[in-house]
Amino acid sequence: MRVVVLALTLALVVITVFTAPDFAASKTYVYRYEALLMSGLPEEGLARAGVKVSSKVLISYSAHNTLLYPAFNTVVFDHFIPATRLTSALASQLMTPIKFEYANGIVGKMFAPEGMTPMVLNIYRGILNVLQLNIKKTHNVYELQEAGAQGVCKTLYAITEDDKADRLLLTKTKDLNHCQERVIKDIGLAYTEKCAKCQQDAKNLRGAAAYNYIMKQVGTGVLILEAAVNELIQFSPFSEMNGATQVETKQSLVFLEIQKVPILPIETEYHHRGSLQYEFGSEILQTPIQLIKINNAPAQIVEILNHLVTYNVEKVHEDAPLKFVELIQLLRVAHFEDIEMIWNQNKAKPAFRHWILDAIPAIGTSVTLRFIKEKLLVNELTLAEATQALVASMHMVTADPEAIKIVEALALNQRIVENPILREIVLLGYGTMVAKYCAEKVTCPAELLKPIHNLMTEAVVKRETEDIILLLKVLGNAGHHISLKPITKVLPIYGTAAASLPMRVHAHAILAMRNIAKREPKLIQEMAIQLYMDKALHPELRMLACIVLFETRPPIGLVTTLANILKTEENLQVASFTYSHMKSLTRSTAPIHASVAAACNVAVKILSPKLDRLSYRYSKAIHMDIYNNPLMFGAAASAFYINDAATILPRSIVAKASAYLAGAAADILEVGVRTEGLQEALLKNPAVNENVDRITKMRRVLKALSEWRSLPTSEPLASAYIKFFGQEIAFANIDKDMIEHAIALFTGPSAQAYGREALKTLLSGASFHYTKPVLLTEVRRILPTAAGVPMELSLYTTAVAGASVEIKATTVPALPENFHVAHLLKTDMKVETEIRPSVAMNTFAVMGVNTALLQAAVLARGKVNSVLPAKVVARLDITEGNFKIEALPVSAPEHLANVHVETLAISRNIENLEAARITPIIPAKIYEPISRETLTSKMISSAAASWSKSSEIYSDVTSNMKPIIKTKLTHFLKKYCAKSTTVGFKSCVKVSSENAAFIRNIALYKLLGKHSVTVSMKQVEGEIIEKLEMEVQVGPKAAEKIIKQINLSEEEVIEGKPVLFKLKRILVPGLKNGTRSSSSSSSSRYSSSRSSLRSRSSSASSSSSSRVNSKIIDAAAPASRLHSSSSSRSSSSSRLSSSRSVSSSSRSRSSSMSSLSSSSSSSSSAHTVVYHHKFQKNHKKQIITSQATSAGRMSRSRSSASSFEAIYKQNKFLGNDVAPTFAIIFRAVRADHKMQGYQITAYLDKPTARVQFIIAALAEADNWKFCADGALLSKHKVTAKFAWGAECKQYSTLITAETGLVGPSPAARLRFAWENLPSALKYYAKIAYEYLPASFLAGMIEGKDTNSEKQLSLTVVATSDRTLDFIFKSPRRTIYKLALRLPIALPLDEATGLTPFEDNLLDKFHYLFTKANAAECSFVKDTLTTFNNRRYQNQMPLSCYQVLAQDCTQELKFMVLLKKDLIEQNHINVKIENIDIDLYPKNTEVTVKVNGMEIPINNLPYQHPTAKIQIRPKGEGISVYAPSHGLHEVYFDRNSWKVKVVDWMKGQTCGLCGRADGEVRQEYHTPNGRLTKNAVSYAHSWVLPAESCRDTSECRVRQESVLLEKQMTIHGQESKCYSVEPVLRCLSGCFPVKTTPVTVGFHCLPVDSTMTLPESLPGIYDKSVDLRETTEAHLACSCTAQCA
Repeated sequence: MRVVVLALTLALVVITVFTAPDFAASKTYVYRYEALLMSGLPEEGLARAGVKVSSKVLISYSAHNTLLYPAFNTVVFDHFIPATRLTSALASQLMTPIKFEYANGIVGKMFAPEGMTPMVLNIYRGILNVLQLNIKKTHNVYELQEAGAQGVCKTLYAITEDDKADRLLLTKTKDLNHCQERVIKDIGLAYTEKCAKCQQDAKNLRGAAAYNYIMKQVGTGVLILEAAVNELIQFSPFSEMNGATQVETKQSLVFLEIQKVPILPIETEYHHRGSLQYEFGSEILQTPIQLIKINNAPAQIVEILNHLVTYNVEKVHEDAPLKFVELIQLLRVAHFEDIEMIWNQNKAKPAFRHWILDAIPAIGTSVTLRFIKEKLLVNELTLAEATQALVASMHMVTADPEAIKIVEALALNQRIVENPILREIVLLGYGTMVAKYCAEKVTCPAELLKPIHNLMTEAVVKRETEDIILLLKVLGNAGHHISLKPITKVLPIYGTAAASLPMRVHAHAILAMRNIAKREPKLIQEMAIQLYMDKALHPELRMLACIVLFETRPPIGLVTTLANILKTEENLQVASFTYSHMKSLTRSTAPIHASVAAACNVAVKILSPKLDRLSYRYSKAIHMDIYNNPLMFGAAASAFYINDAATILPRSIVAKASAYLAGAAADILEVGVRTEGLQEALLKNPAVNENVDRITKMRRVLKALSEWRSLPTSEPLASAYIKFFGQEIAFANIDKDMIEHAIALFTGPSAQAYGREALKTLLSGASFHYTKPVLLTEVRRILPTAAGVPMELSLYTTAVAGASVEIKATTVPALPENFHVAHLLKTDMKVETEIRPSVAMNTFAVMGVNTALLQAAVLARGKVNSVLPAKVVARLDITEGNFKIEALPVSAPEHLANVHVETLAISRNIENLEAARITPIIPAKIYEPISRETLTSKMISSAAASWSKSSEIYSDVTSNMKPIIKTKLTHFLKKYCAKSTTVGFKSCVKVSSENAAFIRNIALYKLLGKHSVTVSMKQVEGEIIEKLEMEVQVGPKAAEKIIKQINLSEEEVIEGKPVLFKLKRILVPGLKNGTRSSSSSSSSRYSSSRSSLRSRSSSASSSSSSRVNSKIIDAAAPASRLHSSSSSRSSSSSRLSSSRSVSSSSRSRSSSMSSLSSSSSSSSSAHTVVYHHKFQKNHKKQIITSQATSAGRMSRSRSSASSFEAIYKQNKFLGNDVAPTFAIIFRAVRADHKMQGYQITAYLDKPTARVQFIIAALAEADNWKFCADGALLSKHKVTAKFAWGAECKQYSTLITAETGLVGPSPAARLRFAWENLPSALKYYAKIAYEYLPASFLAGMIEGKDTNSEKQLSLTVVATSDRTLDFIFKSPRRTIYKLALRLPIALPLDEATGLTPFEDNLLDKFHYLFTKANAAECSFVKDTLTTFNNRRYQNQMPLSCYQVLAQDCTQELKFMVLLKKDLIEQNHINVKIENIDIDLYPKNTEVTVKVNGMEIPINNLPYQHPTAKIQIRPKGEGISVYAPSHGLHEVYFDRNSWKVKVVDWMKGQTCGLCGRADGEVRQEYHTPNGRLTKNAVSYAHSWVLPAESCRDTSECRVRQESVLLEKQMTIHGQESKCYSVEPVLRCLSGCFPVKTTPVTVGFHCLPVDSTMTLPESLPGIYDKSVDLRETTEAHLACSCTAQCA
């Protein structure tokens, strides 16, 4: 038992119990306290800014565990020099004791007098922060979240004992990046999105603090003998490897003595002032870029306003941006009454008024909104001023409850409600204010959005569409998850009430979830995937749901689910959009998209690559970004192209630009445009909707169809919106009423009167000055240091732009008093204008201490100044055909533009601003950098000594170090100049840079130092230019303006040596005659020499043929041309089927091209692609025709280049025979009257269809000219010759463009031949060819041929109206690009003169435009090809009309019917406008009837008397044209027909030809909208059935639901089944004579069901399909005499 007791005693001895610091009663503990804050970079030799606080601290115990804490003998050091004035100003507060609770080492509540400022109280908090110790009695090492001045942060304790010295050593470290509650204030960051992935890889802002204590056990606790704190906070806009600036804080608390006399409290009332946690004060209103001592804010505001107005008239003063920031800061501290007083004094002064209104929003507090509200309601602001102020305020004002209440009151104010523009701005701004407020709160109160929810409910009940859309946008701006419920109430998936709302409402409801998706991604993911999976929704809504889904950055499981849905997706618009969205995201390199990019990479591999080959007519999503990981900087662009039918104009386009910087992302700008119905409104005949008789007649026909349902009519509406930083600031709906109102406004008498008054003002002379200041950027992050002093990271950008304009106009003769615009056309008008635009912009980046009393920070300052003056005189005389513009000399500064960037260390205090220290980061005396280890050890060892001394930027530390050699400073200085003697100016760009890359060659250190770019312009010495002028003279007087006479001689000019040429002409007589013959011979070289195309054979294996279309193939050696055999044709066509679609109207490829011919042998097979048809010129055919008719015309129409040469030789210079058409003179008017400049003259010779342009230098000794000479040899050929150099003799080219045929296919050829070209041009052409991307060459086939050495040619062959082949020939090779698909159809019929509307140019253009994009449906040999190019066999009932194609909206603009008569000939009936057109075969011709009256072929074309409808012969048939009615063309001949609808009708048609929406997977839609799988059933559903067997139409069938002849077992139950798709059956009393099988869907009921006939089943055609079976459909019937 004794042994056990002894062991227990020993165990108790080794356990150490730690106690918290304790201060005994009736004693005063005296400490010396010092705090040092340094801002800058860690390397020695670089300037840093610092603040030092030194004082004695007395701590005395009082009752209730409260300590008195007076501080005396406090000295504040500014840049390590005692700031005596500042210390004196703060003495009264620093000598005032405070009270605080202190128990067990924990600081509790703090109490201080009311007059103590938050800044001084925070300094006390910094001292108390040292006393904060959470000591656990029995733990040596432990971790906890500890409260402190900077918040509740992760803290690690380690305690050891020094037994020899009887001391307790405690180390405490704080990780400021892992705080449960961090004290931090962000301004201007509400719109940014933090990138968690970026911060994981490299944090931009890191901080840690180490506390070292030496304590001694005394009494019941411990006494702190010494405490040292070392805190480091570093920030880098880049990754940490690229350097970081830092703020280093050191604190020292050293015990001095114990005084036995307690300190008595002062006689004042103490108030609870919070806890140890830092309290923000006036530093929020203090800008860190300047320190202003504010004594009388109103007077200082007036002084700044006077300065801004006075010094920013002629040009913007370079200090204007800084003065504007100073004005903002003064307004922030001014009282509302003072601001109102200043406004009342200056509101009648326009210059002062606009400066005040531009500065008010930048105040950024509720004062801004209160001011705007009051002035708006008393009509002191115009609509433009109110709009500008409100938009700016909503984004610049800090959101708080007071500001939100003001905006709410504004939104409900009757004056705002009555003005739609202001109501829209205020409501959208309310959503923005709520979003900014919630961004700073962990939990956001739902009551903020209750007013909007109430308005939303009211708007939905009243069915006010525009209000619903506006309120949805407000909820979208707010981005609060509580709004999800009211948003979903207007989505079609929730009840029939929402489904009846317009689709625009549904689209805006989905888009309103985008901002919610960023904050509550999981909540939105469920909603978005549900919307996407609902295939009953409109495709546009599903695509919008896809956008919202990817805004949430879904995980890989959800993306894979999306891909799985996509595999069975039938709608190609949705499939194309989703696939392209995934595909583009796989290429994203931004870290914020890293997870979704990886998920999309997996999903894309699951899907079929066929989706990647869909054309641009299908919806697409594009995302592109670029990101630099080391710099943590990047940009992104996204575009969403949403379509619901394959039309040119999409339904919606959204474009978005984003930026990534310093671990955050922001959507900078987004623009969205909806064009729904716009194309139709522009191209449709406006009178179509007004014909009631036509609609009644067509509806009577459609009654026969089984439950026909019209498609929704798209409203002729366009809308647009704009977003900044994810917040919508404005949107507009453009409809017919708005356009008509705008037209009436601009063409009304008020607009004309306004224009007349403006012109009168110009005639009397006018001058005005405009200045626009703007605070572009104010981004701040304020956080406390361990010493209780705030540090700040901030970025400011402010700019002031201005322009001074003076303008005066004169007219000769003078205008009458009430002149009209027509009078201006008969006057000689002269306008003198002098404009002086200028801009000044300042950007500041700051890190360091910023308070209202002192600043010590590192600052990077960038300045941009630019002035571009100009003085211009313009003269216009329309009657004389003269226009002249002169640029006159104007006084300009030496530097037109100046950019200067420098980094500085700044230290200043409010009481001694004249002693502010501003030192460059890289001082003039640069020291050799020492290692980090040496610097750290030296600072630690001499810390106590350095704090007690006053030193300037560590001058004591660095004074003994060796200065480095000057050349180690990274210095760059370059000057680039360009001189133009023609205009007499010399411009220079000077670039200078001095940076700290010599210390570390990384990004941040390269930015340090000084950088400048200067752009200057001055006159060339000795060149006095009085003015620059350009004069244009048109008409007969052009010859009078010619300054330099042109004489195109035939003398040879030596390249680049005009002096040698003159010498040669003197020494060599007869040179002129010799050169004439050489010129003649050389010109003959321009005639084209076509060599036959040769193929190159190779020993490649047969597998190489599969690579022909994807790679460039070079054959090994020339071989003879291969002509395709029938077998090779079939094989080549199969190989080309993937890249070429052959329509029924396309010409046979084998007739125009022999491609990929193959000969199978045991050893090898050769593959080549050649055109064996030569280019047949249409020009030659015209000559043959003209020879038979007119010999005179033949002489002017020769086919080769020699015909042009003949014309050229007859008259080289047209100026000898004809007057110039116009002349243009560019010249510099010199003081010495020397000619300098250029002259352009143009000549036109109508008899030879020849035009000539000559550009000549005006200088007397300069014989440089440029000659362009062209002739239209025929309507199929044009030739042009270009020559330049001395007398146009040095270089020359010949360009020929002509049309022709390659085989049966129309073609065009462009040839470029040359005699001599500049070597530089050849050099750069080779470089350009080498840099052609591989993607550009993909799919081309290359072979070597013996082509002309000095000629390039490009031949384009139109193998069909939508496919082209390209043949490019260079001197060394021939390149083919085959079967290039075109997005539009080529107007090939134009070449044959078959286009309608020849007499009306506008109608003809309309026709050609609609033809290029029309959808075509055709019928050849019983095979019908739909608008979507899907083919099926149409089994038609005899004598019954089928709806071939019709406008399926309520407007019923047209209808085309088809029937087959008893001898199985096709008949077409077209119902359009107020006429019926019948087309049918009769004997061997096609007959046309209009309203039952036959029109002979000889009387065609037929033109409708009022509508734009034409009927005209075409080929072997007849065509009906009505593009403005939606029906582009209906063609009919004996063997075929085709129907074409215009582009804006796509997706709005129905019938046998389909919807023309590009959805080939959803082609077979019956009249009631059901999608069927069987083509026969689909075709029969569009038959117009007979009502009686006695009908004159001889149609004897009707549509009915039929009973399946056999019973089926469904789900284990015997059932009888009825068809849910109509089946053609003979009328009662008739029997079938011709039938066809048809597979339809059946709905089954139990056998014992009482329903026996299909007619007794209500809504049988809407029932679900239980099975699909084959039954018989009747095509022809014979009726008995007794039929009903």
